[in-house]
Amino acid sequence: MKFVHLSPGSGGSFYCENCLRDTELVMALRGIGHDASSVPLYLPLMTDAAVDERLRGKVFFGGINVYLQQKSRFFRRTPRWLDRIFDAPWLLGWAGRKAGMTNAPDVARTMLSMLRGEHGRQVKELDRLVTFLAEHQRPDVVSLSNVLLAGLVRRIRQALAVPVVCSLQDEEGYLDSLDEPCRGRAWEILRRRAAEIDAFIAPSDFYGRRMRQRLMLPGERFHVIHNALDPAGLAPAPAPPEPRAVGFMSQMTAGKGLDTLAEAFVLLRSRGGFDDVRLRVFGGATEADEPFVRRVRARLDQAGLTAAAEFAEDFHGDRKLEFLQSCSVLAVPTRQGEAFGFFVLESLACAVPVVLPAHGAFPELIAATAGGLLHEPNAPADLADKLAELLGDPARAAAIGQAGRKAVIEDFSPQAMARKVEALCRQLGVG
Repeated sequence: MKFVHLSPGSGGSFYCENCLRDTELVMALRGIGHDASSVPLYLPLMTDAAVDERLRGKVFFGGINVYLQQKSRFFRRTPRWLDRIFDAPWLLGWAGRKAGMTNAPDVARTMLSMLRGEHGRQVKELDRLVTFLAEHQRPDVVSLSNVLLAGLVRRIRQALAVPVVCSLQDEEGYLDSLDEPCRGRAWEILRRRAAEIDAFIAPSDFYGRRMRQRLMLPGERFHVIHNALDPAGLAPAPAPPEPRAVGFMSQMTAGKGLDTLAEAFVLLRSRGGFDDVRLRVFGGATEADEPFVRRVRARLDQAGLTAAAEFAEDFHGDRKLEFLQSCSVLAVPTRQGEAFGFFVLESLACAVPVVLPAHGAFPELIAATAGGLLHEPNAPADLADKLAELLGDPARAAAIGQAGRKAVIEDFSPQAMARKVEALCRQLGVG
């Protein structure tokens, strides 16, 4: 099976769950004998391990060109040699760090244009992608990283006559955050475009149900296939970390609840017996996130805890293992229910237990792994209580972490995920 996965990149400026999941999927399909590759969109991926060699250092729908074509008719007609300048990796890397440099209405209008596909302002980019797929890739199936790419489907199907499958990952939260009338218009267009997709892969039962309702599509089009992780390169620390530490591993945004964790940390440190505990923050941020991060740092400074908190500057490569092995427990108290949480698998692969809000897919993941505790969402005091439970009982925390690691290895393997995706493609007539 020739499997091509269209995957938006983050430019490497922050911890990107979709990039990690997409790479695991493509590499796992290769591992069971398929010709699978990722095609980067917008910005470079966190890792290019799954990218076709001909595309190393290249992207389609380069983020700068997408923006310029949205803003000016001139750039919708420019020759490829000029567009190629704006697709230079170093320039896209800079743009990734500057994510948010355009205002929210601009971003929303660009997203609507992308959903319109062949009727949008980036049709030049769409034609380039489809031509490349038809002439060089010739896939048996095309896979989309998320449903916000649904505007590409009509042209792909017309040109290639192959099934299109689509993974799902937290699109609902982004769309619902838009102001009206963009929010209503986006859902309206998306429902029409999503109807052209052959099958959807939901990373959790929770999110499959949510998106089935929101997209108003038949339930049989939705297939729950949990995200998976190759634990190679991730392992428990040889000894419990000293001093004890609470970790946070995600993009440093309000939506991921870093401020909630900071408040819980302040409460935890005010209790007897926890004055040695440190806070370790890992995952990166864009320029748009920096004012929020400064406010979090100011809160810790106000509580006299600046020296007890570490914000990692580098979150790539071996630094992830080093970070996870330095943590006693991991907490990412997202404000709203999320579709999965790839950081859960990575933490548990290192036998680090997790404390997560009781919404979204997290109750499902805790039930499946026995790898942590749930707390009341958006409640720093309850989060502090649950952190204290684990930090105050090292034997229990170690047992929970080991149970979680066992579950990740046995039940969330990339091979199992790849076999399920393979079976779904066979159902669609591939092969």
